[in-house]
Amino acid sequence: MRARAAQVIAAVMRGDSLDRAFESLGAGLPERDQPLCREICYGTLRLFPRLNGLLGQLLQKPLRTKDRDIHALALAGLYQLTEMRIPPHAAVSATVDAATILKKRQLSGLLNAVLRRFQREEADLVTALSPAQNAAQADWFWEALGKHWPAQREEIAQANNTHPPMTLRVNLSRTDRDSYQQQLNSTDITSRKGVISSAALILDQPTDVSALPGFMDGLCSVQDEAAQMAAQLLAPKPGERILDACAAPGGKSGHILEQQGSELCLTATDISEDRLHRVQENLNRLRFSAKLLCDDGAKPSTALKDEGPFDAMLLDVPCSATGVIRRHPDVKLLRRIEDAAGFARQQNAILDGLWPLLVPGGRLLYVTCSLLPEENSDVVAAFLARQANAREEPLELESALPCPHGRQLLPSAKGADGLYFAMLYKDA
Repeated sequence: MRARAAQVIAAVMRGDSLDRAFESLGAGLPERDQPLCREICYGTLRLFPRLNGLLGQLLQKPLRTKDRDIHALALAGLYQLTEMRIPPHAAVSATVDAATILKKRQLSGLLNAVLRRFQREEADLVTALSPAQNAAQADWFWEALGKHWPAQREEIAQANNTHPPMTLRVNLSRTDRDSYQQQLNSTDITSRKGVISSAALILDQPTDVSALPGFMDGLCSVQDEAAQMAAQLLAPKPGERILDACAAPGGKSGHILEQQGSELCLTATDISEDRLHRVQENLNRLRFSAKLLCDDGAKPSTALKDEGPFDAMLLDVPCSATGVIRRHPDVKLLRRIEDAAGFARQQNAILDGLWPLLVPGGRLLYVTCSLLPEENSDVVAAFLARQANAREEPLELESALPCPHGRQLLPSAKGADGLYFAMLYKDA
């Protein structure tokens, strides 16, 4: 199992996404081993900058590229020693044995020496880490947080390094939050109410969705509390034609329909046909329907234009995902500072592509899961500067911080993810 975890981590170190790597490499494990493998993979990547800083001190010279799997295995060993309740001797022994499974038995001695030296010298090794390494953040991101969110930098880093809570969105078209919480209690699933979303219940402990009362009948969905605010801020009205662009996997589409159901016409688009299947699956479970189109928002198709014009749009655009690192810890390895500019170009193109499809007087909610102004307030400012008929309206959003344009939710260790929101109106 540890050998498989090392292969997943090594794949991410090569540039693969964690979801794709775990799906291809972790799926073959026996079901009983998958939770531990997932914990080691996700946990090691959440703390990668710190663990890699420790390992750099423990190695006399870097491991060769062809031994990246052993590098990953050493990091996984350090994670077990520092963060898991596995007895240290068992963690070291199992990690060293995994080198043989990876057909690198000749490096098992090195691996053993590295892990045992760490046990002896942990305090001194930790003292020698840089501030970014100690906070387990990439250097460039640590600097960006210091620039844009200096007062909240430590709290953001802490949130990025924690297990994300499992949050439910209660389907308020079918039940109310108090009633559903009582249903959870009756099955010994305890929860607390969300702070910013009227539909949110945060579970005290994650559980399989099959254990959630009425999940397959659409009584609830799994969705972070911050993401739940998108549909609530959009506030769909009966009879409106609404576009949910970049809609996959469909959580926000479902939430929009839960608020007005058959009283509105929803079109959901995504650039990926495969991801649109996820949207359809989610809507089927919730017993709702929508028009689904595989479409590029930057270059809307004739089919999409024929569905409009739209009274309201939700644009949850592609971004750096720096507000949801705890859910996607591979961001710590895969993102670079220059990526924000590329995403900003894409975001501006989507805004420009879809704005003509909005009716005069219509509204557009711009959303990212980024903490970087280059993808958020700066994009909105640039759009307003070049669109004479666009104006911003302030948003009421509890716990969110004001920006030059829009509002920013920051990730919280026990609360919501970090999302950005801005509401734009099209003048008649």
